[in-house]
Amino acid sequence: MTLVLRRKNVLFLAIAAAVVVLDQLTKAWIVATLGVHESFAVIGGFFNIAHVRNPGAAFGFLAGASPLFRSLFFLAVTAAAIVLIIRYLRTARIENLSLVVSLALILAGAVGNLIDRVRFGEVVDFLDFYVGTYHWPAFNVADAAITTGAVVMGALLLRRRKEPPQERA
Repeated sequence: MTLVLRRKNVLFLAIAAAVVVLDQLTKAWIVATLGVHESFAVIGGFFNIAHVRNPGAAFGFLAGASPLFRSLFFLAVTAAAIVLIIRYLRTARIENLSLVVSLALILAGAVGNLIDRVRFGEVVDFLDFYVGTYHWPAFNVADAAITTGAVVMGALLLRRRKEPPQERA
């Protein structure tokens, strides 16, 4: 195994493990500290810690679907994402460590929310940002990791798209 491959795998596993642990520790603290729908202000008028449960996905996607369908759908999508990320990481010649970081963040976020779905049948969210009466949908560390990983990956793909074709190879 080459040094680059080993470094890529260690970086991927370290980031993914750290994010999953941080996600689960923060959610455990929320569950132990606040009842569902309880909150406290961190920055008045802007940011609360709030115990919210989301049976759906981002922005409540599929929240109204039957619990069985939601469970099967999210399990299948998460399993597919995990398999595809690991397969891509193992088979592609990835030289850009930013791509490895983005994949680790996406995988860790998916795993963190999957753990919640298996344990509770829904995801624990607690980061509540708002201005006046407008609240951004509450989210958690796993959601932030998925979003950050997707933004980094998108930026990498856009930058690569602007490169001349001979530099992409």
